[in-house]
Amino acid sequence: MLVPSEVIGRLADARMLIGGEWRSSSSGAVLPSVDPSTEKEIARIPDATDADVDDAVHAAHDALAAWRAMSPSQRGDRVRRLADVLERHEDELAMIDSVDSGNPLTAMRDDVRGGVRELRLFAGLVSEIKGSSVLDGADRFSYELREPYGVVGRIVAFNHPLKFAAGKTAAALVAGNTVVVKPSEHTSLSAIRLGQLAEGILPPGVFNVVTGRGPGAGAAIAAHPAVPRVAFTGGVPAGRAVLRAGAETIKHVTLELGGKNPMIVFPDADPRRAAAAAVKGMNFARSQGQSCQSNSRVFVHRDISAAFTAEVVALVERFTVGDPLEPGTDLGPLTYREHYERVMGYVDVGRREGATLLAGGERVARPGFFVPPTVFGDVDPGMTIAREEIFGPVLSLITWDDEEAVVAQANDTSFGLTANIWTGDLVNAHRTAHRIQAGYVWINGSGRRVPGTPFGGYKQSGLGKESSLEEILSYCQHKVIAVSLQD
Repeated sequence: MLVPSEVIGRLADARMLIGGEWRSSSSGAVLPSVDPSTEKEIARIPDATDADVDDAVHAAHDALAAWRAMSPSQRGDRVRRLADVLERHEDELAMIDSVDSGNPLTAMRDDVRGGVRELRLFAGLVSEIKGSSVLDGADRFSYELREPYGVVGRIVAFNHPLKFAAGKTAAALVAGNTVVVKPSEHTSLSAIRLGQLAEGILPPGVFNVVTGRGPGAGAAIAAHPAVPRVAFTGGVPAGRAVLRAGAETIKHVTLELGGKNPMIVFPDADPRRAAAAAVKGMNFARSQGQSCQSNSRVFVHRDISAAFTAEVVALVERFTVGDPLEPGTDLGPLTYREHYERVMGYVDVGRREGATLLAGGERVARPGFFVPPTVFGDVDPGMTIAREEIFGPVLSLITWDDEEAVVAQANDTSFGLTANIWTGDLVNAHRTAHRIQAGYVWINGSGRRVPGTPFGGYKQSGLGKESSLEEILSYCQHKVIAVSLQD
């Protein structure tokens, strides 16, 4: 049986993986990794300098020719082998993420499986990296090639550490790129362990792990002139910074950012089923609401609002908040102190602006960054809690009775990631889905995405699509070769 102290203890004095070597920061600087359940330091990670990032980029560049020279199927086989290894280490990796991030252990097991699925998905799509040909008479034709960019910078967020570090590098690797991944400074341990497990499968320099702060190591990756392709997962302000840095050398930048996602519940919907979907789609029990696709704004029709609201509150009050390693825990702590204070600040703002606190909202009297599942009723669409992404377990319920107005309110946001529509009238469902400004819309769903479907948002929710064929092709440059057979 795995013991948390032993699993984490092996990573207590962590190193970065650069060109097959495990290294400290060139400055000697370190950052604490804190268990958000206890607020105690469990490890120290290197705080990379610009020089460290430069070394990682050069190591990735040195490994590029040999990795690119492999056949696509050979690269796919390596990625499948990595998926197999992660699958065998599921419990260990889930425990690392649960202790490091605060997410429940059961959810982190699902995350490891999700990362494995992404690795296998892109390994299986490798044969789809292809182009077309055009004949222009008997002696002229052209054909397309899709070639890797080279060194890819992959900067990932704190809410799904291992899943993102593995799954969000898979497409770039299979396409023939080498990767420098920077995990969140708050949840770096599983990415470091991923680098250890990748040794012997991915050649040195193909997969590099650089740790440190976003404004430090992350900014250096985004600005590096030898990194032509950068992908970022995180918040809008940091995404803007990545985009600005990439503009200096005209990088291909993709961004998977935030959301203030609406769920519209029509009067013909079953209030019990819709309430269960709203609670599930909020990701209370998976990541404490720390999810970009959570349906944090629920617009429920006045005719069923009382029954719907009562069911939501009843479901939320059944959740158990506690130690994320305990099997019966539904919600663990938020990942780090600054984020905890930010979320609790939004709860205070909701009260001050006149929303009715229906559940949760109080600070938990124990060490750790725990926020109980919180539900506000009587929310006006113009309130701060209905407009700004909280990224925590705070759900806003908004009553409506005019269809035109509710669609306008759902779209009245700078975000456009996901949406959910609940109704038994499929004509109305499809008509509404067409009018909603979001990149992924469920009809009578609960937040589970169909594997292989493109995921990405409208407006300030990001640029580009992930988890699909579109993603793997985005890691390829498109070349046309025109041939003349004339003498």
